[in-house]
Parts: sequence; C-alpha cells; structure tokens
Amino acid sequence: MKTTVVNIVTPDGPVYDSEVSMVSVRTTGGEMGILPGHIPTVAPLEVGVVRLKKDKTTDFVAVSGGFVEIRGDKVSILSPSAEPADSIDLARAKEALQRAEKRLAAKQDKNTDFKRAEAALKRAMNRINVKEGNI
Repeated sequence: MKTTVVNIVTPDGPVYDSEVSMVSVRTTGGEMGILPGHIPTVAPLEVGVVRLKKDKTTDFVAVSGGFVEIRGDKVSILSPSAEPADSIDLARAKEALQRAEKRLAAKQDKNTDFKRAEAALKRAMNRINVKEGNI
C-alpha cells in the first residue's frame, strides 16, 4: 500500500510525523482528501480536525487553521496550534469554551473583541469534539 509522509508543525515544534495512507483536512474551500501521488497544492485551513488513516487505524489532530502543502508524497501542515486527540486536556478545553461563551454573552461590554471570542469558541469546540470523538 502506498503511503504519504505527513508532518504537522506549530511554532512550538513538530506535533505529528508519520506515514499514512490518506489525509483529510478542512480547507477554506471545503473538505480535501489527500492520497499518495496527489497533485502539488497549497491551501489555507479552517479550524478543524485532520484525519490521518494508517493501516486499520485513524489518528485525529485538532488544528486551529494554518496551511496544508502537498508536494510529491509529502504533506506538511503548518498551524498556529495543533493537538493530537490523545493529548487534549478535556477540562482545559471546556474551561476555554466557558470563557469564550461568557465573553460572547457580554454584548454590552465595549472591551470585548467579538471576533477573537468567536475564534476562541470555535477552537475550544473543535478540541472538545476531537477529544470526545464527535467528528
């Protein structure tokens, strides 16, 4: 079975490095499936989950946007933050969700940056969904 090398990197360093048979990401243009031999591509990513199929298992990594670059049989994902499902702290993600919901509920507060609060809400929900397997 042909494979593709996948690297997921954040400013803090590498998060994932393995050979997989298929990668699935959510780009700003929609869902993209990547198989070995995919045409060279660069695309911006949405906040979402990266699905990495290996043999009979699938790994899940929560990413908070970034870019995917496909070059030959190598896929590089650059993201501001990325967490494999098994390393997500569910309690911390739920606290972040509550903080974001509280900021969004304070509509009269002129100091609240609603775009940042909405982005934080999306990231927290994504992390919770990836950890709980609701993807």
